Amino acid sequence: MTRTKHIINKGLRNGLLAVSLLALSACTSFTGSQIAVTQTGDIPAPTVVPEGTDPEDVVIGRREHPRIIAAYGGVYSDRAAEIMVARIVGRLLAAADQPNAQFQVTILDTSEVNAFALPGGYIYVTRGILALASDTSELAAVLAHEIAHVTLRHARARTDRTRTTAIVDRVITGVLGGDTSTDATASRTRQSMAAFGQQQELEADREGIKFAGKAGYDPQAAARFLGVMSRFATFSAGQNGNSDGFLSSHPSTPARIQKALDTARTMFGQAQVGETDRAGYLDSIAGLTFGDSPAQGSIVGRKFIHSASKFTFSVPDGYTLQNSQSAVVGVAGDGEAVRFDSADVQANVGLADYLKSGWIAGLKTDSVTTQTVNGIEMASGVAQTDQWFFRVSVVRLDGQVYRFIFAAKADSARFSAGAQTTLASFRRTDSSDLSAIRKVAVRVVTAKAGDTADSLARQMAGLNRGADLFYIINDLYPGDPVQPGQKYKVVALQ
Repeated sequence: MTRTKHIINKGLRNGLLAVSLLALSACTSFTGSQIAVTQTGDIPAPTVVPEGTDPEDVVIGRREHPRIIAAYGGVYSDRAAEIMVARIVGRLLAAADQPNAQFQVTILDTSEVNAFALPGGYIYVTRGILALASDTSELAAVLAHEIAHVTLRHARARTDRTRTTAIVDRVITGVLGGDTSTDATASRTRQSMAAFGQQQELEADREGIKFAGKAGYDPQAAARFLGVMSRFATFSAGQNGNSDGFLSSHPSTPARIQKALDTARTMFGQAQVGETDRAGYLDSIAGLTFGDSPAQGSIVGRKFIHSASKFTFSVPDGYTLQNSQSAVVGVAGDGEAVRFDSADVQANVGLADYLKSGWIAGLKTDSVTTQTVNGIEMASGVAQTDQWFFRVSVVRLDGQVYRFIFAAKADSARFSAGAQTTLASFRRTDSSDLSAIRKVAVRVVTAKAGDTADSLARQMAGLNRGADLFYIINDLYPGDPVQPGQKYKVVALQ
């Protein structure tokens, strides 16, 4: 349930990702000049790691790898994209004088634009960054940068970061009495690399550009793609106030972009040289899921539908649903909010007992009631703090416990009715629910004579700010010409 994602609480992740982790992963094995893309699921750590690493690196990577997969929506399975990424990494490793190193490369099922590495030879790219890049040299620039962090020994540093939307922060702080560490959902952390220091970033930029250029890719792609990612970060921040992702840990500035360009020109000359293979790259990502994955939950109007866990619910009129970093969140214009997430609750613990177990600040224990709605066990209660009034409900479906937390400045008949209506709407999905889910994916189109960037951008007019997104993902600006016969990306409903 992220911008793109899924319900992120550990309990829900475990259930939802069980199938995903059995799917074909983007795991690659490199031995000498051979590249094998294998059906692995969640395989052990590589047995061969880059020169200069030590046994602790392997331990770190093996320990954190499953956490990374769970935290970022699971493994994204796309054979064409996997093979493309494997080939790029193989060339980069040879250029980095590590032809015998074995890296495990995983494509993560999230729209977040990010890439990072773990000690021990683990490299991650998101499908979001695959969708944003426009040719092999741009993706190679990102991968080379991450390989450089590993070979330069930068990647041992790691930190956990808790990220939620502002409304979720307010609601959770209130309902948990300001101690988010007491609850698994509230304390959920994203396993990612610590933000590197400026000098480390510049070192990785330089080494990455060298690796990419030696591998035969356009060395100027690093500067070009940093600019594209900066534009996308600004676009995303305008949509949801959150620009986290690759640029949050790899900050881009005009000076850094210029330095990357100067480095490429110093090493490889002023002219743009090296492979870009735009057409081949776009063919490899055609059909790539864009934005939220239906497997992780879909928002259709005021309804949330989870096809994998087979449940749905609707929020009251006036609420706008969105996928946040930590839950499904609905916000009403009058200062009310609802949060939906999940929790780890043992099967022998009753729902009423769980409500009373101390994770809710200000719970009125005499308000707790139990009921069965649509054949589903539920328990509800009210809580109050200095600034918030809460109506809290928990439901158990197929052994998993989900939570609704409604928050308002004060109680009212309308607020109570809205919470009750939402709870009553929680049920198993049927065929009509599933047929309402539409996948948004990357489609590749070929420009014709007379086409312009503006005319192609109109193909995305049905999406919110679709034209603006078209320009960014194709590194174009309004009024730019396009080349007849050249391929471009559009994002469309399927």
